[in-house]
Amino acid sequence: MHDCGHGSLFNSRWLNRLTGFLLGVLNAIPQHPWSRGHAYHHKHNGNWQLYRGPSALLTVKDYRALSKKNKLIYAISRHPLMLFPGGFFYLIIKPRLTLILGVIDFFVFILSETLESIKRKEFKDIIYLKKRILSHKSKFWYTKGELTDLILNNIMVIFTWSCMCSWLGAANFWSCYSIVMTTSAAIFICVFFVQHNFENSYAHGSKDWNYLKGATEGSSNLVVPDWLNWFFADISFHSIHHLCERIPNYNLRACHIENEQLLKGAKKLRLSEIPSCFSYILWDENQQELTTLASVDN
Repeated sequence: MHDCGHGSLFNSRWLNRLTGFLLGVLNAIPQHPWSRGHAYHHKHNGNWQLYRGPSALLTVKDYRALSKKNKLIYAISRHPLMLFPGGFFYLIIKPRLTLILGVIDFFVFILSETLESIKRKEFKDIIYLKKRILSHKSKFWYTKGELTDLILNNIMVIFTWSCMCSWLGAANFWSCYSIVMTTSAAIFICVFFVQHNFENSYAHGSKDWNYLKGATEGSSNLVVPDWLNWFFADISFHSIHHLCERIPNYNLRACHIENEQLLKGAKKLRLSEIPSCFSYILWDENQQELTTLASVDN
């Protein structure tokens, strides 16, 4: 699904879209909106002024401005254990909630536009409401393609859930499905997080940002067993992926080895070092680096 979003799994654009959509249904997440958001990450990797990662990190300045209570809430919400409820929300709830909130937002917009026209006694505007409807810009999706994918994904996902509940029973299905989806989401969010949040990760603002440094110094390469890399689809070779996102996963390892001279500044991260990465949850915009709560609170 990830590679289809980058247009790298197949040569055909529409084959990538179709396969990506079907895999999005399997993963219960609208693939096209997800891939567009992921493309934004690639475009700005290492520019923490524009992209603060999956945890939406605060700057040191904003964190210091919080009350003690809100500082505690921030620390708890970024704790590694929150990967599990966060993973469940990300895959199971968020895509459904996004569509519901988007629809509500749309009808509120139509109602307010109609009432405003009546208030101004401009009844012709009501007749031409279609033009206003088409001009509506939602904060929940950005293009018609995203909206279409969001609607179709939700329809098919909820349909498959209903079928599985009828076949296995709601209790059996949801007890198993919730564990599988929560755990898998927690794992891939964890992998994504540690491949960008680590000590001395490249973390600049827009002014000094450099795309190549963002790719090589702002992405870690996981040192894990080959069997685990198979499950990760070789995304462990992350710096080369950021240098060229059109490399399909089955060629990442070979491209990484071939271009190791370009990756001398890239971080190699071992499994034992992963827990320490979750300490780097603040961006120091003055020092242009990621830092820890402990270093700020002391």
